[in-house]
Amino acid sequence: MEKSQLTLVEQYRKKLYRIAWRIQYRARVQTNHEFVMEKNEAVSAPSFTESSNSNMYTLQLINSLSSEIGKMIIFDLYILDKTEAQIAKELKLSQQAVNKWKKKMLKELFRMLSSSNC
Repeated sequence: MEKSQLTLVEQYRKKLYRIAWRIQYRARVQTNHEFVMEKNEAVSAPSFTESSNSNMYTLQLINSLSSEIGKMIIFDLYILDKTEAQIAKELKLSQQAVNKWKKKMLKELFRMLSSSNC
């Protein structure tokens, strides 16, 4: 093989190695995440009453937010598990705007929870 072909082969080998490493890393992270979730679910599976009380409390907190758009964003993100991009598209906002609303509403929730616990 020529030297240029050898270096090209080496470049491809390095790229393939990096790709394989990333795939293995993501698989390991996903596996660890699933294991932790299974372990936590097995240890503390909430009863129907506990989970329904928790859901009602969460909805009360969301409804107590000052902004309607903020309520929608927090509900969609955390209850309906939508992405910021999906919400941005639905509300015809930028993803950055959705992110700013999310941060603003989470700060408001934090302040509400902090003042109620004092």
